[in-house]
Amino acid sequence: MKKFFITALTASLVFGTASAMKPVTISEQGSFMAGGKVITSAGVYNGVNDPKDFSGNTLHGDHAYVFYQIPVKAKKYSLVFLHGYGQSGKSWETTPDGRDGFQNIFLERGYKTFIVDQPRRGRAGQSTEPYTFPAKPDDQLWFNNFRMGQWPNFYDDVAFPRDEESLSQFFHQMTPSFPTEQKVIVDAMIAVFEKSGEGILITHSAGGGSGWMTAIQSDKVKGVIALEPGTFPFPKGELPAVEDTTSPFPAVAQEVSREEFMQLTKIPIVVYFGDNIPTGDKPVANWGFDNWRTRLNLARKWEAVMKKYGGEVEIVYLPDVGIRGNTHFLMADLNNIEVANVMERWLKSKNLDK
Repeated sequence: MKKFFITALTASLVFGTASAMKPVTISEQGSFMAGGKVITSAGVYNGVNDPKDFSGNTLHGDHAYVFYQIPVKAKKYSLVFLHGYGQSGKSWETTPDGRDGFQNIFLERGYKTFIVDQPRRGRAGQSTEPYTFPAKPDDQLWFNNFRMGQWPNFYDDVAFPRDEESLSQFFHQMTPSFPTEQKVIVDAMIAVFEKSGEGILITHSAGGGSGWMTAIQSDKVKGVIALEPGTFPFPKGELPAVEDTTSPFPAVAQEVSREEFMQLTKIPIVVYFGDNIPTGDKPVANWGFDNWRTRLNLARKWEAVMKKYGGEVEIVYLPDVGIRGNTHFLMADLNNIEVANVMERWLKSKNLDK
């Protein structure tokens, strides 16, 4: 395939900002659909009859969409990025204020990047089940839940761009979340890894639950980096109690079989949490904070169980390593390069950067 140049500076110039990143030579890029299924309506299709007679017609849906880029002299393992609730692959692309996101940051460092739109979302929007999307105004709820601040005020130390245009860009990247059985997403993600090859699965938020099951079922997943996952898998019989919280979104653990759980102990895993998460076992009044207090607590309980069974797991609260101000969107924050640096150091420590 013919090689060509792509520069991370291009996206930033649209917003009038500058980038110090060097141009990257891409050996291959493209997109594909992975997984999914086909359903067929009753009857036999006859193209001569009424075109509105859908007898015997097929519907292809429930697949993932993937955009990939492979740099010259790429590292062995792919980085496969899976977004969270209300998002698409846009989460990993240009940040709301026009800086390079993880897609470009890791591409420039020699990694093959695969950016996923999960089934029934974004560019993989075709579903085999009907659903009506409610036009529900809820931006402010997510502003609070994502720890940007308490609307309309940002937290004093938050590392998120505070200008009006950046916030508008962020709200516009939200997408409807079709109620989707986890198996639909996992089956598609397994198919993604069959095409991307061996790699590291990088998940965000609600993508974490499907990510754990993908890692359990696909031997192509050689490690997991989870950014503030919403849940964690525990072996049957060891599910922790649900903590009391002021949040409308309780942190509920995911129960898996002992055999499934043990699959996760065979690969290295790291979980990162951002800033402004209170500690302790008692609820706090700010529900946006409390939502993540319970999830960080759940993460540490999971870490203990994983290590009991020999798992190679680290739970990292970023302020403990000197990185402060992060929201739930660590990949979009003003210090996202610092976060990427921590992630890459972990990859190197596990020999996953070759």
